[in-house]
Amino acid sequence: MSLHTTFAALSDLTRHKILTLLKKKDMSAGEIGLHFDMTAPSISHHLNILKQADLVTSRRNGQEIIYSLSVSTFEELSDVMINFFKTK
Repeated sequence: MSLHTTFAALSDLTRHKILTLLKKKDMSAGEIGLHFDMTAPSISHHLNILKQADLVTSRRNGQEIIYSLSVSTFEELSDVMINFFKTK
């Protein structure tokens, strides 16, 4: 996990909202897009950034691609933050 890539992906409000939606349930790009006033290519762009940062995963379900939170990345990120703030 590249912390720079992860934090850059997390710094955008649209991507933060996408992650919040995916925290509730796995969704297709079309379902995610219903929550935004932007084009499908823009949603795809944000999803690709989240995938590159390993914050989301995707799987094909017929014609759709379903997106999910990458729990292991969030666990790793939590460990990094906890260790950073530990006193020695």
